[in-house]
Amino acid sequence: RCSCRRLGGGLVQAGGSLRLSCAASGFTYDDYVMGWFRQAPGKEREGVSCIRSSDGDEYYADSVKGRFTISSDPAKKTVYLQMNNLKPEDTAVYYCAADLPGYYSFSYYMRPGGMEHWGKGTQVTVSS
Repeated sequence: RCSCRRLGGGLVQAGGSLRLSCAASGFTYDDYVMGWFRQAPGKEREGVSCIRSSDGDEYYADSVKGRFTISSDPAKKTVYLQMNNLKPEDTAVYYCAADLPGYYSFSYYMRPGGMEHWGKGTQVTVSS
């Protein structure tokens, strides 16, 4: 069983930055994927970014490329999402998620509900 505990989120002005972190626990496998999804009011949950533990390979949605950076500390099974140059359209509830094993394609993991284990969401609000 895996649980994801997230930290971060909040209110920021457009152009500002926020950092989210998420620690997974409850599994000992070293081959997994951890990442972030978000859901804005009235919209479907979408995959934002994820990282694979085995090779550090990263995925980003087109909407956040060049602005968001995902990183991880495999020893702590913790993943971070540095969000820079935030825009009002980034406003959403952000969810941390994890799945294992980590050898499937990113398209598999990043589809809505594509990961098995989820943390509680954290609100990110970007004001214009």
